[in-house]
Amino acid sequence: MPSPDTTAVKYVAPQIDTVVLKQKRDSLLFLAQHHYTENFNFVVRADSICLYKQQPEEVVSQLVTDSFYVYKNDPLVVADIRMMPADPVDSVWVQLARDQITFGWIHESDLLPNVDPDDPISQFITVFSNNHLLIFLVVLIFIGVAYMGRIAIKRNAKIVHFNDIPTPYPMALALTVATSATLYASIQNFTPQLWRHFYFHPTLNPLLAPFLIAIFLVSVWAIIIVGLAAVDEVRKNLPLDEAILYLCGLVGVCAIDYIVFTFTTIYYIGYPLLIAYYWFAIKMFKKSI
Repeated sequence: MPSPDTTAVKYVAPQIDTVVLKQKRDSLLFLAQHHYTENFNFVVRADSICLYKQQPEEVVSQLVTDSFYVYKNDPLVVADIRMMPADPVDSVWVQLARDQITFGWIHESDLLPNVDPDDPISQFITVFSNNHLLIFLVVLIFIGVAYMGRIAIKRNAKIVHFNDIPTPYPMALALTVATSATLYASIQNFTPQLWRHFYFHPTLNPLLAPFLIAIFLVSVWAIIIVGLAAVDEVRKNLPLDEAILYLCGLVGVCAIDYIVFTFTTIYYIGYPLLIAYYWFAIKMFKKSI
């Protein structure tokens, strides 16, 4: 009678691909530090960007290379990221795909100032972070407010903070804008990487955002809600022509609040100024009613 096979069956543990794990770890680390990674979508903001067809090693070695341009509003996808520690200009190279057959490499330092994340919120942030635009708006708004104020004084018209209507919503809107601007500047002051991550991965849902960003988003939604209530109250309290004049003045005051508190908070003056503004606005509103 044949004896049973007593050979033990050995369990072979599955082999873990350490290379894949390292690549994933490096990708997550890069994402945490740079806020984008492979397959991220950009759109060209500049008039044009030059991309190299050859590999970064060839460009760094100053070999003969070929290049091409992508142009304003062209969509770009991050195809690859390569670290080149020996590169004296920038160690981070990014390969971008304009379409399925057009690929090119560029330094990260040349890429990021000339593109926006392919998201309307990110592009909106870029527009309102433009210093030249803000300076232009400051001049334009101050001229407009001065002109509207002169007309309002001549006609003894209603104007927020000085000759207000008996409803708190316009005052509340101005205070909410000032508070939101202070929050915005505070996040940029104390947690710039948090704001930068929000810029690359924006959302309008406070429940999906980190705590500080969530507070800022709540203030933005509050501006919209209080603003609609203010328009409705102005419409009820004033004739059409006076309501238009009052709302123009209110928009001007809110714009000045945004600019003043954004800039002053960067230098820490905005915090006592905000307290003083709350005191002034409430005091003037009580006088008006």
